[in-house]
Amino acid sequence: MQSIQSSLTMPLASVKPLEPLLGYRAYCLDATRATLASGAVPRKRSPVADAALEAAGDVEGLAYARCPETGSLFLASVAPAPAWATLLRDVTRYRQAPDAVHQVIARSRSEHVYAPKLEWIEGTLRLQGVERPRVLEVVTPPSGFTAFLERSTRIAAVETVDEMTLLGAAPGGDTLADAAVLLETLDRVNDPAAVLRAVARRLVPGGLVFVTALVASGFDVTVLGLRSLYLYPPDRTNCFSLEGLERLLAAAGFALDELSTPGVLDVEIVDAHLRHDPRVPLSPFERRLVTAGRETRVAFQTFLQEHGMSSFARVVGKRTR
Repeated sequence: MQSIQSSLTMPLASVKPLEPLLGYRAYCLDATRATLASGAVPRKRSPVADAALEAAGDVEGLAYARCPETGSLFLASVAPAPAWATLLRDVTRYRQAPDAVHQVIARSRSEHVYAPKLEWIEGTLRLQGVERPRVLEVVTPPSGFTAFLERSTRIAAVETVDEMTLLGAAPGGDTLADAAVLLETLDRVNDPAAVLRAVARRLVPGGLVFVTALVASGFDVTVLGLRSLYLYPPDRTNCFSLEGLERLLAAAGFALDELSTPGVLDVEIVDAHLRHDPRVPLSPFERRLVTAGRETRVAFQTFLQEHGMSSFARVVGKRTR
């Protein structure tokens, strides 16, 4: 299994600016509260380990729980699949509004987020000797990444399927794909283990799965915890640790080929929180680190990448059963 670092650099403002995202965050929190008010299902066991979940605190009144074995974080209650699918469609529509921050920074995200992800997928397919694959994109449509996949000369066909629809799909009858792409999909679904098992059933033996996720074991989430303004449902219904992701994929029948944390924004994210609220509780060392000069910050971010300690994870798994 390989771990890959990145020399890519990007400003936080170009991909997920903190202050402009707060309106979207508030909308997501309100929509989640409304969904759970109509029927909440408590989560008692960790989706990644046979362990009882422990209370971890709350995000503006919405309780989160922690897996004691892996440190992964999970929204303590979710809704049944039909209601959760409606919630995900709702917030996806909100992101498509012309004045939404996601549309304002769409060009920048295409350059700094989608283009590097496509390069990663194409490079892995080439290294694995997979020629002209059929690719399954698992997401709540519409997805800004679909057009990138469809334009790729290395990919023969792209099928975009609603991530929640997979849960109710009967096995068999579908054309099997050679690879599946789950960009932060596992972060937002109400039953990530079931979704990943459903993805495995849609892949040929040896088929690849590409996963990206925010991880609770990364620097900025570890430092900020539930105070992180990027941690909110439904987008971050699940926040796996790196070990939690590894266990989740193994249980679904995937052998890992890559498990990396090539994130480049951990230090900048903590600094943005500090500028947003100078009262953020940081230790003297953490405060000194995030306000240090550029050379120190870059060196520390590289250290986080190299040692699997960034909060952005990238995973490639191969279906073994």
